[in-house]
Amino acid sequence: MSKEQAHYQFADELGGIEILQAHYEKQNFSRHSHEGFTVGIIETGAQRFYRTGGDHIAPSNSIILVNADEIHNGCSASEGGWSYQAIYPTPEQFAEVNQAQGLSDNFAPYFTQAVVQDAALAQLLRNTIHSLNYSSNRLLRESLVYACLSQLMASHGKSVPPQCSLKPASKALILVKQCLDEQPAANVSLSELARLVHLSPCHLAKQFVKRYGMPPHAYQIQARLRQAKQLLRQGQPLLKVALDCGFHDQSHFHRHFKRALGVSPGRYAKEVQL
Repeated sequence: MSKEQAHYQFADELGGIEILQAHYEKQNFSRHSHEGFTVGIIETGAQRFYRTGGDHIAPSNSIILVNADEIHNGCSASEGGWSYQAIYPTPEQFAEVNQAQGLSDNFAPYFTQAVVQDAALAQLLRNTIHSLNYSSNRLLRESLVYACLSQLMASHGKSVPPQCSLKPASKALILVKQCLDEQPAANVSLSELARLVHLSPCHLAKQFVKRYGMPPHAYQIQARLRQAKQLLRQGQPLLKVALDCGFHDQSHFHRHFKRALGVSPGRYAKEVQL
């Protein structure tokens, strides 16, 4: 039996939350990002990963926190690999939890620490994931999700500056990123993106890497993978998904998907179809 195992599920709470339970030994994740936050707990072994400009090691029973859209990767930091389970709440879902508590409804937290030790939160996270995977009690499931996200924000979340305070160059980069997010399959050139925001192609490429941790063409792959996940959940055929999302062929799609998510597109589709 393969030592590399990953099982994705999709829970209905808060409009849909992705859940992962996995064990990896040789898996070496490429640098990638998620539209949601990564909130994971290391169950056995240890994981080494890049986030926020540096490398981190997460031992067993520690919690990994990666912000939405933040570039990260991952590999084993211990003999025999590592196992973990995680949820991927979106900024909108954190905002919904805040609104339900009568707090600001436009607040999405920023987690400054990549690895935290918090035994109480770790147990709450385990209970939440177990409930979402195995319980049919809707009241229990939703209550645990709200409690878990609330505790995350209260204990480890910080606020981030609003986008309106960003420098003009930063606003240009946000516009380029938005363009790639909204039209991931488009065969757009660096020169076209640069003209859109009145920057030189060289300056745009350099500043985009500095801000987002990867060049525009690599970020475009991430945007395509996000769209592909949505289409796979809808049950669309693999080849159609690959071509509709801008990949050359199914093999090209499979390679990038497996490096970023740890499972093949076909396996992911079987586990999370709506």
